[in-house]
Amino acid sequence: MSASLVALLRGINVSGKMSIPMVPLRRSCEAIGLTQVHTYLQSGNIVFAAEHDHTARIAADLRARISTDFGHEVQVLVLAAQTLARTAENNPLRARLGGEDKLFYATFLFEPVSEGDFQALQLPVQGDEQAVLGGQVVLLYCPHGYGKTKLNNGYFEKALGVPATTRNWRTVLALHQAAINL
Repeated sequence: MSASLVALLRGINVSGKMSIPMVPLRRSCEAIGLTQVHTYLQSGNIVFAAEHDHTARIAADLRARISTDFGHEVQVLVLAAQTLARTAENNPLRARLGGEDKLFYATFLFEPVSEGDFQALQLPVQGDEQAVLGGQVVLLYCPHGYGKTKLNNGYFEKALGVPATTRNWRTVLALHQAAINL
């Protein structure tokens, strides 16, 4: 039985840097044994099936293959479909504040952080912005847009000392749906 998984690549195809075309990326995934590979958008979102659910091993294999095939050192976070489902289905900010999906974001942390460490942050919120830690994801409400917030990927990486990658809420929901449909 195969496992449904999602890979999030950090920092590819942003401002013309670390360019990776999606069709060759799918081939790279298939070359390491991943099946039913689908990419979403051009920003490093991959949904696939694998014979096992060893997320760290798949991330390492994918990172190595991307380095070989494209010459880029890319950080890769692999999540079980169930982990992404918990995020997509249990966003307390979305439940409490409602509103358009475009106002919500998820910053996926590559390593766990404690609730205490997160609570100790002096979050640079502006206006009605909010952020909560939900497992290994910082859930964001940015009513003025992600481009204007200081609660960005770089802030959380520096403040928490762990790599991170951010997706808008529509992407989170689309990846969740794609993983269900595998």
